[in-house]
Amino acid sequence: MAKVYDVPANNMILRFADQLKKDKKIEAPNWSLFVKTGCHVEKIPQNKDWWYLRCASLLRKIYTHGPLGVSDLRREYGGKKQIGYSLGHHKRAGGAIIRRALQQLENGGYIVKKGKGRYISDEGMKRMDRVATEIYKEIVSSIPELKRYA
Repeated sequence: MAKVYDVPANNMILRFADQLKKDKKIEAPNWSLFVKTGCHVEKIPQNKDWWYLRCASLLRKIYTHGPLGVSDLRREYGGKKQIGYSLGHHKRAGGAIIRRALQQLENGGYIVKKGKGRYISDEGMKRMDRVATEIYKEIVSSIPELKRYA
């Protein structure tokens, strides 16, 4: 059985975002159509399903990097803000988006809150590994030299 570490991140996030769209407990808030993801960006996200992509990305990041809090994730999703001609400085991402997404993922049973951070739950790990196994099998079957490993 393949793990999340074994497949490319973009394939994993896109595939798992499709599964999150079908989950009734994960739902984009009304304000998500009008909000920027942080003060370092100039426009709102162009993809209408960006909320599910962010949730899938948060899940993968928590899976791979262990217990993470909102502050850690704000730093990860932040970026450089250019002000005039001076050098750009790193700005953190918006905390409300990350906090709300983590709360929805907790209600969905994907992550659990223990101590000073959030961990991936056993059920969340099973679901992500199942998707990773499907992606891994597709990748291996598409390469003729690797068919014997499938």
